[in-house]
Amino acid sequence: MTNKAVPFDDLDRKIVAALIDNGRASFAEIGAAIGLSSTAVKRRVDRMRENNVITGFTATVRPAALGWLTEAYVEVYCDSAAPPRRLAEVVRNHPEIAAAMTVTGGADALLHVRATDVEHFEEVLERIRAEPFIRKTISYMVLSHLLPDSPEAGARQSSGGTTH
Repeated sequence: MTNKAVPFDDLDRKIVAALIDNGRASFAEIGAAIGLSSTAVKRRVDRMRENNVITGFTATVRPAALGWLTEAYVEVYCDSAAPPRRLAEVVRNHPEIAAAMTVTGGADALLHVRATDVEHFEEVLERIRAEPFIRKTISYMVLSHLLPDSPEAGARQSSGGTTH
C-alpha cells in the first residue's frame, strides 16, 4: 500500500467505471467492453488494488430487505471541540449508523442512521444523545430517495434497469 501518485489513465477509468457498474463483471467482460485482454485488465486491477485506488469489492443490499425501514440524517453538535477520533469511537458502537462524517458549518458531525422503525430510531438517538460530550442533535427523517438507484439508497446502479 503506497501513498505516492500512480499513473491513472483513461483505460483505468473505464475499468473502474465498469467495476462500479457491476463489481461481478469478469476481466474478460470488462476487457471486451474496453478493448483489452482479460490478462491486461487483471494486471491493471491488481495494480490499482496495490496502489489503494480500488480499496475492495462489496455487495450492496437494499436496506428494506433487511428490515431497515426508517432512515434519517442526524446533525451532531458537541461541547467544545470533541476530537474526530472520539466521535469515531462513539459511532462504531452503533450498528444503526450507516455513515458518519465530520462536517463544516454549525454541526460537528453528520450521521446517516438506519433503523427498523421510528421507535427504534428514537432509541438510537437517545443512545447517541447520552454521550457526555454531545450537546444536541437535529434529525431529518428521509421520506423518499430522489435518486432511488444510488448507492446511498441501498441500490446498485445498473445500465439494465433498477435493482429494487
